[in-house]
Parts: sequence; C-alpha cells; structure tokens
Amino acid sequence: MVLTGNDDDSDSSVYSYIRRHHKHEVRDNQCTSSLVKHIKAPVHLVWSLVRRFDQPQKYKPFVSECNVQGDLEIGSVREVCVRSGLPATTSTERLELLDEEEHIFGIKIVGGDHRLRNYSSIITLHPEILDGRSGTLVIESFVVDVPEGNTKDETCYFVEALIKCNLKSLADVSERLSVKDRTKSIAGV
Repeated sequence: MVLTGNDDDSDSSVYSYIRRHHKHEVRDNQCTSSLVKHIKAPVHLVWSLVRRFDQPQKYKPFVSECNVQGDLEIGSVREVCVRSGLPATTSTERLELLDEEEHIFGIKIVGGDHRLRNYSSIITLHPEILDGRSGTLVIESFVVDVPEGNTKDETCYFVEALIKCNLKSLADVSERLSVKDRTKSIAGV
C-alpha cells in the first residue's frame, strides 16, 4: 500500500488507522493507494459533508448532480452526473460503509460510462489538533482495476489526482464553514 499526500505522513497513527480501517482485497490486476489530508476544521463539521451520500457535490468539484435510490443507508445507490472535462458523464455508486461513531464512509462503483471498474473507496476521519484548534485527519484509500492498455502507475496517478482535488475541495469548504462558525461564536450570534 502506498501512502501519498502533500502533508506530513510520517505519523505512526496514520499507519495504524490505515491498518485498522482501510482494508482492501487487492488482486494482481488492481492498484491501490491511500491519501492523507489535514483539515483545519473539527471532525463533526468535516463529517457533515463526507457522510452526505446524497450530496457529494457539496465538496466534490467534478460532480454536478446526484440522484439517490434508497433511504441513505448501506446498500443505497446513487447516480452521479460528472462535469465535463473527465472521461465520463455518469457513475453509479453503492453505499458500502457508514459508521457515524467512528466516521467511516465507503462506496463501491457499480456502473457508469467510465473505466473505473471494481472501484472501492474508504474515507475515515480522525480528530487532531492543528495550530491549537480542533482539526481533522482525513484518510482516503481506494482499490480499482487497471484498465487494459494502462499501467498500475498510470491508473493510480489518475485516481490519486481526482482524490487530491476532492480532498483539497473538502478542506476548503470545511475550513470556510469552520471560520463562519468561529465568527458566529465570537459575535455571539
């Protein structure tokens, strides 16, 4: 398993979280990776965005629309419309994990007009202190088939680039909301 990200990934707790929560069965024709992002916002705020299986567009910049079948519990399916610029227009995804206490969220792609076959992803959130304030360590891992004509490195690079964009956007949205919350507290609103 490869650990990537722009943040300090040397903390042993990151590896223990990955060993505990990010278990993927990886076949020979698949690639896998884990990415880490430190967000200057409390876990409850970041989780309020991540857990919304019905509204990934709140922080995922490549999602334009989402329609859900089911009651937003494990097994529910969403049809995601993808913005132009990516080699896809739709993705059908099933909710696999939703642990409100441990802040674990997992999906599996079950259809769509793209090349990400047998894609599964797990996101976990962990509280940490950043610059003296409540922060969140986000870890997202995935496993996916390597499409014919591509290498494992090419496939991982592509998926990692998408996830990095999503994690940066998640940080931007969460941190903006966190500043609003702190401003309201100071103003006594």
